[in-house]
Amino acid sequence: MQRIDVMSGSPAVFTPFSGDAYSNDLYRSAVDAIAKNFAKLVPSHVVTQAGQRKDGDSSLNYILQTRPNPYISTYDFLYKMATRYFLFNNSFAYLSLDDKGNLDGIYPLSPLSVEFMTDTTGTVYCKFLFSKGRQFIVGYSQVILLRRFYNSNDLLGDDNRAIMPTLDLAHTQNQGMENSIKNSAQIRGLLKYNQVLSGEKLKEAKEDFIKDYLSIENNGGIAALDTKMDYQPIENKPAFINGQQLDAIKNRIYGYLGVSEGIINCTYTEDEWSAFYESTIEPLSTQMSLELTGKLFTQREQAFGNSILLESDKLQFTSNTTKITALKELMPLGLLTINQALEILNLPGIEDGDKRLQTLNVADTNIVNKYQMGGKNIEGNKNGGDTNRQDTGQE
Repeated sequence: MQRIDVMSGSPAVFTPFSGDAYSNDLYRSAVDAIAKNFAKLVPSHVVTQAGQRKDGDSSLNYILQTRPNPYISTYDFLYKMATRYFLFNNSFAYLSLDDKGNLDGIYPLSPLSVEFMTDTTGTVYCKFLFSKGRQFIVGYSQVILLRRFYNSNDLLGDDNRAIMPTLDLAHTQNQGMENSIKNSAQIRGLLKYNQVLSGEKLKEAKEDFIKDYLSIENNGGIAALDTKMDYQPIENKPAFINGQQLDAIKNRIYGYLGVSEGIINCTYTEDEWSAFYESTIEPLSTQMSLELTGKLFTQREQAFGNSILLESDKLQFTSNTTKITALKELMPLGLLTINQALEILNLPGIEDGDKRLQTLNVADTNIVNKYQMGGKNIEGNKNGGDTNRQDTGQE
């Protein structure tokens, strides 16, 4: 095998450069807020035919929804994939297949580097390098790859160098605040003796002065001096960082990751949550859905409606007022079952709760047309046929 030749000219090699962004508290809290919300999505194998969706293979759904592999839960899997996605803009997972080609596990990967290779037949492989020199080569068809800032490389997303100056500035701000606090806690001054003393005597006199007047025991705040010495304190004015500067740095980091402070502090409104979900969570879930669908099913299986979807009930994150309003509008149309309505209200389901209730004020379109036309054949009207022919169908 040889390294794959890409059109962009840059080598198809991934190295997880982050500049230690995860050690920054602002960056880490923002990534954590995104990852833990993304991890609440539910991956499902569904089969959609003629506009009707039904659950797919139960064993596959168990892997997707409960235990991707024996060591982690689905929450952990999605959390790690999202974390590495925003740290390195490339997130990898390995699809383990059994002897029959069926999925038996999904493993998120944390490689030191990834190199894309190809053989004489044109098949693409991924060569993973892990710690202690361990290597793992697997076909690209068994690798999930989520890319962010997909621009300069044909196979990989760009790194996070663009945000590093902001992170360096945030680090400098933290150091400045720490030094300001330390400096403000120190007492400084010049102690001048009006007589000539040896170096050793001068040092002893300084220590005695500090012990007598600058120690914590001297709570009176008064020093008694004679003509032998003069003490001149040095006024210390530490430079404090402007709050607007702190907010500017914070907003640049949050904006880079696509998250607001309300999401991080869990003080978001419904509109803030909706904007965050649609702009940050949903694009990542779409990537994951397409990758899993394309790697787990053949084109023929996809043509028959097989797909993997990552979905979330967004109504669960709205206020009770919004939930009740939505139920009032949706329930009369028969769009929700009783148990679905109870689930939205965070209540347990009931027996026979899969029924759909519908108001009599809403009727089927065909029935309304027949009623308004007095039973006349509507298709005949459209096609210029006999408008007097009666519909012989039984109601």
